Parts: sequence; C-alpha cells; structure tokens
Amino acid sequence: MSKFPDENAAFFRIHPADNVEVSVESGHKRATCLIAEGERVIKYGSPIGIATRDIAAGEWVHSHNLASALRGLGEYGYEPVSAPLPGEGGERSFLGYEREDGSAGIRNEVWIINTVGCVNKTAQRLADKTGAFAFPHPFGCSQLGDDLEYTQRILKGLVCHPNAAGVLVLGLGCENNNLERFCRFLGEDISPDRIRFLNAQDAEDEMAEGETLIGELFSYAAGFHRTKQPLKKLKVGLKCGGSDGFSGITANPLVGRFSDLLIREGGSTVLTEVPEMFGAEHLFMERCRSREIFDKTVALIRSFREYYLRHGQRIDENPSPGNREGGITTLEEKSLGCIQKGGLSAVMDVLEPGEKIRGSGLHLLSGPGNDGVAVTNLAASGAQMILFTTGHGTPLGAPVPTVKISTNTALAQKKPHWIDFDGGELLSEGNMEEMSERLMNLVLEIAEGKEALNEKNGYREIAIFKNGVTL
Repeated sequence: MSKFPDENAAFFRIHPADNVEVSVESGHKRATCLIAEGERVIKYGSPIGIATRDIAAGEWVHSHNLASALRGLGEYGYEPVSAPLPGEGGERSFLGYEREDGSAGIRNEVWIINTVGCVNKTAQRLADKTGAFAFPHPFGCSQLGDDLEYTQRILKGLVCHPNAAGVLVLGLGCENNNLERFCRFLGEDISPDRIRFLNAQDAEDEMAEGETLIGELFSYAAGFHRTKQPLKKLKVGLKCGGSDGFSGITANPLVGRFSDLLIREGGSTVLTEVPEMFGAEHLFMERCRSREIFDKTVALIRSFREYYLRHGQRIDENPSPGNREGGITTLEEKSLGCIQKGGLSAVMDVLEPGEKIRGSGLHLLSGPGNDGVAVTNLAASGAQMILFTTGHGTPLGAPVPTVKISTNTALAQKKPHWIDFDGGELLSEGNMEEMSERLMNLVLEIAEGKEALNEKNGYREIAIFKNGVTL
C-alpha cells in the first residue's frame, strides 16, 4: 500500500459519484474505498483512468497505480442534453472602440504584422522607435501547402483584430508569403485607412519609410474614442497552462461561471487546447446546439487523435511533469478539469485556426494545448482578451490582454507580478457567485483600459503551429 504523502492532510470529494478525494494542501488524490485492479477511478463524476492494481481505501492514487484508458479515435453518439443558449443582453456594457465593421476593440493600438521571419528585427526596431507593437515569428517562407496557409490564416486574424486600430504589414519581398500573395489572402478585409504595406527590399530606407507609415496609422487611430458597447461585442478566449490538482476545482470552474455569465449577456467565449479535451469531449458533444455542430466537434477531436497516431504517439501522452507534480495523473483527469472553463452553456460553433468568432455563445477552436500557440490562435479568432488559469504560473502574454488567474493562493502570493486574480480563494472563504462577479468586474475594467499584468510587463508574443515541410 502507498501511503498518502501527508498523513495529516484534509480532503474533500468533488462529486458524489467519485471514489477519490482531493487534498486541500497538495491537490493529490486518495481512494475513498477499495478500487480493484481494472476498475475505473472516478473524479468529477467521470472516469479518469483505470486502476493498474488494487488500491486500498485511503491509499494515494497517482501514476504508480492509475493509468489512462484512452485509445484510438473514439466512438461517439449524438445524445443531446438541454444547455443554456446565448441571451439577448442586459444592462451591462463596456466602453470600447467601435470599428468600421461594427466590432469593438478594447485597445486602440498600432500593430506591425510581418509576413516572414526574415524581417523580425526590422519590425522590432520599428516598434521600439514608434510605440507600435511587433510580434516576431519564424515563418512565412520555406513553407508549402497547408502549412503556409495555416500561417497566413493566423496572420490574417491578427491583421483584422479589432484591438489594432492600425496595422503595418511588413514583408521582405522574396518570401512565399509575399505581400502580393498575402493581400489576395486578405481579400475584402483590406482597409486602406487602417492597413499599410511595406516591402523592405523595395524601400531605399525601410526604417524611415516604416516610421512614416506607422505615423500615419497613429494619426488614424487618434480618431477613435471609447463609446458604450453592448457585451455581445465582447469575445473572451479561455486557456489554462501549468495546471495543478486544483485547476479543475477553483480557477477553471470560476472561469466557466464567468463564461456562462458573459454568454447570458450575449457575449462570446472560445475554448481551444483540443488534446486537453480527450477523455472529456463527450461533455461538450452532448451540449452541441445541433447535429451539425456535434459532427464538427467529433471531426475536431478525431483530427487531433489522428495527428497523434500519424506521428506514432500515444493518445494519452499528457500530462506534463509539472501537471503530475501538482496531482494530475492522467489526460482524462487533466481534460475533465480543463473543460470546466467552458461552463455549462451550449456549444454554438467549431472554428478552424484563424477563423473568426461569428456569433454569441461558446465556441470550440481547433489547435494544440501548447501555451504560446493556443493564446495566438485565440487572439487570431478575434478574442479581445484571454483568461488564463494556472497552478504553477507563467509570464506569457498574447497580443491581447492575457489575464492570469491562479488556482491556489500560494501562487498568487509568490508571483503577484504575474497573477491578476486569485482563484485559490475558493479553497478557503471564497464564494463562487461573489468571485465570478468580481472576475466579471475585472474583465470589464480591463476591457475599458486597465492593463493586465502581461501588458504592464511587456510580455506580448505569438507562436504559430507548424505541421508541414520546411524547404
């Protein structure tokens, strides 16, 4: 028998059907009854894996006696349940910058989006000299087919983002994703007022010309002012990283409650990290608003399972070392905690990377769990802000405000320069209803100009997913 590491720990059970309980101090699990070898271990009311040997009541449950049951592509049936649909909106609103297309930005910035990594340093020098924001990346050339198109979709999503009042699209001139080709990809989304283009090879002095164009964009941006906007124009990305055993108990359910509140007001949330839905996807599938959305959700899950299998990797090759240290044993357990961020609302749509959020409600976005790629994908979908829950902490920031919510108070106290909101209060005196209202108020304050800590610290970056040939 493996004794629990802390014999004096206090425990609680999350769901009445669970056969494990969680330590208040560490987030690790112990059995509440005998769990026979081959029997399912239950947490959050759902299976998190299979016991690899008999587990006695009171015994520590972790990697030494619990394994994932995930295999293959999965079999799914459409068995819908009733789930709340988006509301029409209420009295709440926010002060944002209304754009020509009717969207609303929560920032009024000038961005530099480069078509190719070869001009990363040029973009950064221009940003440093002008006050614009640049987002270096290594792609845009030596890419083929779907891989190049993926890069173009993400860059297009950033070019069209409402938080950017103006955008300088900076190219080199000889890359696969050259300006002429990228302009065709942008199509009708090109606005001569808010977008300028510069090929570094064509300019005699690219720095001087870039500064001139950015100056014109700042002048254009100065014409926008904050006005009252309905919450249905607010789109918030949902992400977790550096999760621990409390993620699915505190911060993620808190964000889920916020998501439901925003959707009730007609707003939108978007959840990505598809591999971290494995083992919990059925809970989204039963909430799909239609058979069409169910089929898209099945395709979303299977596409990433096929991706793993195509590369000879196990479906359950997760959690990370930090996750395991924090008490998460299997991918099912991680996923069941991860999806708490999606609340209880109906799934309204499924998006491909770079595809815009089209309406109100909860959306699922294709993409991996990698933190940098995920926050980039969320921003490219049109999310003006991201709520990022974490049990271990990270300074990472997207091009948009990236609000860090701790799963435990110790992290919030240790890293006050990283953590915007302490979700760990739910383990002590915190009340879910009161804290979700506080989180909503913080979101509205940030929407109206209060800086998230990633902005104060200057942490704003992108990472683009790569899956193809590099020439």
